[in-house]
Amino acid sequence: MPEELDLPADFLPAELPDPPVVPKDAATVMLVRDAAPGLEVFLLRRVVGMAFAGGMTVFPGGGVDRRDADATVAWHGPGPDWWAGRFGCAPALARALVCAAVRETFEESGVLLAGPDADSVVSDARPFHDARQELVDRKLSFAQFLADNRLVLRADLLRPWSNWVTPAEEPRRYDTRFFLAAMPVGQRADGATTEAADVAWQLPADAIDEWKQGRRGLLPPTWTVLAELHEHGSVAAAMAAERTIDKIIPKVIRDGTRLRVVMPGDPAYATAANHLDARPDDRLEHR
Repeated sequence: MPEELDLPADFLPAELPDPPVVPKDAATVMLVRDAAPGLEVFLLRRVVGMAFAGGMTVFPGGGVDRRDADATVAWHGPGPDWWAGRFGCAPALARALVCAAVRETFEESGVLLAGPDADSVVSDARPFHDARQELVDRKLSFAQFLADNRLVLRADLLRPWSNWVTPAEEPRRYDTRFFLAAMPVGQRADGATTEAADVAWQLPADAIDEWKQGRRGLLPPTWTVLAELHEHGSVAAAMAAERTIDKIIPKVIRDGTRLRVVMPGDPAYATAANHLDARPDDRLEHR
């Protein structure tokens, strides 16, 4: 983690939550595609003033909806038990995380990782525009959307990547599982979401360069994942990467006038105050 990756001065509230807030389960998806210069990833710049990560560059994603755990979802690919083993959680939560990953990607980018059957993916998601807004407004559950349109969730198109938890000092905390997915042929990622000020496809290295120039805001998980994706020259290489997934819980320390993130293994990590490890429970009733 580069030392210059400071957090915004207003990242912490005047009074830290005591006890720390229990993190809300969340999922985010790095959509990638092959371009002439190399692997590109789809990025959203969040609207300034949003309660969490306003103005920051992120991947499509969001919190788990209780209805994401609906066991009636038509599903193809590794099952909840497999995902539970990769993310270290209960199968019911694993099911909800995968559904949330696909749902949030559709809501925030218009990309739908589902198809009429186990061997296909929709080639154009625009006909589902109205349903997309109903999902955003929570008028429609993802399970009902898939059932109404006779679609199968394609869990086999996702790869588990990492697991980051918001520092305990934050009043809004998320236990976020990061997924990787290749951009489906024929579909188009857009910025038709009220949460994004702008969107772009970029080489991971270019996004990091813009951060260095002060043109992008990146939180530690996003910076780290971009650096990891930069190591892979193609979608196929990234999708084939063997990942060991551990729960990463950064801490925040004050270093003079700076707010600096410290990671496990940093000498300052053990002495950082106001930290409470995320509770390893899978109780959806708290979400």
